[in-house]
Order: sequence, then structure tokens, then C-alpha cells
Amino acid sequence: MHIRPSLVPALAATALLLTACGTEHAGAGGTGASAPSPRTGIDDPGKDGVRITKLTLPQESPTPDSGRSASVDGPPYRNDLVEDPTGDSGIAAAFEVTNTASQSLTYTVIVSFLSSDGGAMASGTATVRDVGPGKTMSGSVRAGHLPPSTPRVTRAKVLKVTKVPAGEAPAASGACPASGIRVGADDGDAAMGLRIVGLHLDNCGTRDYTVEGYPLLELLDTDLKTVHGIRILAGSGEITTGAGPDEKPRRVTLKPGESAHSSLVWRNTTEAGPAVNVPYVRVRAKAGAEPVTVTPNLDLGTTGKLGVRPWEKADPAHSAGTRRP
Repeated sequence: MHIRPSLVPALAATALLLTACGTEHAGAGGTGASAPSPRTGIDDPGKDGVRITKLTLPQESPTPDSGRSASVDGPPYRNDLVEDPTGDSGIAAAFEVTNTASQSLTYTVIVSFLSSDGGAMASGTATVRDVGPGKTMSGSVRAGHLPPSTPRVTRAKVLKVTKVPAGEAPAASGACPASGIRVGADDGDAAMGLRIVGLHLDNCGTRDYTVEGYPLLELLDTDLKTVHGIRILAGSGEITTGAGPDEKPRRVTLKPGESAHSSLVWRNTTEAGPAVNVPYVRVRAKAGAEPVTVTPNLDLGTTGKLGVRPWEKADPAHSAGTRRP
């Protein structure tokens, strides 16, 4: 496809509308644009209600009247000719999220930026919150900085989608829920089949908050239905001694700005029978607390058990006021 010179400024202006990773925009409910042509580099069929609608790439030779960016079917480019002082490559993808479920959902979308041979050159992650039933919303991700030697990006694809009930989504970075309590999970650690994912509890409110014992867990499948047949163990000693000794549950009072942590511990051993994967875990800090659904992707194999360690007060260096976003 050949772009007339008169269209390049419009394309550049369009590219400037793409914002940084994690942005979201309201879209027309239940409607979507027609499927893009494969010639535009957007030939990915999408995944779980998410599809890419636009891929923006930088031009090889920016000029005063053409801007820095064009759509993927514009002039070719080389990464080393991008002169953005922030180091951003200028590569971005816009996408749409359509919710076909009967409840409002919050989506986390990972987009992979690919070279012509299908190799992944970079990825970007965005969260689109509160997508109502039957509604469509949009978002965008950026590839960020790419070394000059990186092969040319020509395509983008939806790599992974997670979705949780909108009212149970972990709070956005820097935000504090009305409860004054923020619950989340880290990326975890894996070694020799042993898996450990940390749970974090931050008191971001104005009053003391007390927990005692273990987080309360409900395991959920891809349809957010309860997974049965998995034993949730108090402590991790039955699974491994590598996570340290099991501490006795104790009363933990968090002042504003303080944090506590727990952890989920399991093995992904697979023997006889079908393996069990649990993508979502609904967490309550204690009985009566508001639930938060996290996405640790538990690959439990055929072990049939998951260990959970009790809440412990975190080191002040990892408190809600000083932890990195």
C-alpha cells in the first residue's frame, strides 16, 4: 500500500494520540471497526476479546512536515534513526477490548512486538478497567526503548489476556481503595519445580489495620469459577523446607503506611492423572475483608495442594510508602 505524501501528517497526528503503557479509553459499546487488512501488519486474530487495531512505527527519515511516526504501511525505518531524547522507540500498538461476559471486568493485556521472522523484540502491558458487559473499550501499549541492533518490528500480537471482576481488581499503582487496604501479588519465583508467589498487604489508609493468621483463598479457573479438589495447607512445610521454617500465626497490626506479606508455595510435579492449572486466586486479607482477585497462574501439576504462609509484618523498607510501584 502506498501512502500519499498529503496523508503522512494526519498519520503522524494519529500516532501522537497513542499514550504510554497502561492507558485506557472509553469506546462505543458493543461495536468495533472492520477487520484490518493483513497488509497493515495487523493480521493477529486477537485473544479473549482483545484485538489490535493499529500499529504505529517510526519513520526512517523524519522531516519537519512529516513528524516522527507513521502507520505500519508508511516508509520503512531503522531503530537507530529514532531521535527521541527519552530513548523511546516510537513503536506502539492500539487495541480494543470487548467484554462478552455478564459482569464488568478489568483486563490486563500483554502485547508482543514481532520482527518479520516472528521473533519477539519487545512487549508492553496495559490495564483496561471496568469494561461493562457488551461494551468495548480501547487502550494502547508502547515497545519502549530498543537497542539500535534490534531487528525491524513489523507486526504485533496479543500475547496474553487476564480478566478479573472489576470490583475485585487490584488497585492501580499509587491508588488506595476505599477500604484503605491494598492487596496484590508479585511475579513469583521458580526453581527446580518449586513455585513461590508473594502476597502483599498495604495499609494505605488512615487507621490501623489488624490481621491474624492466614490470607483466605479461593481458587478460580479461567471462567472465574471455583476450583475444587485442591488442599490449601496452613504453612509450606508439607511442600518444601526451601521457603524457610513455618512461622506460627500471630496478630499483626499495621499502622498507616505499613505492610505485611504472605506467600503461596507449591510444586508443579506431574505424575498420574490430569494436571491442574489455576490462573486466578481470590484473596481476602481476613474474614469479612473485601476480596481481591490476583493472577498468579498456579501450575499445580498433579500435586493437589497449595501451601499458604501466615501474614508477617514487612520490613519498613518494603512498606506501602516506600515500595516501588
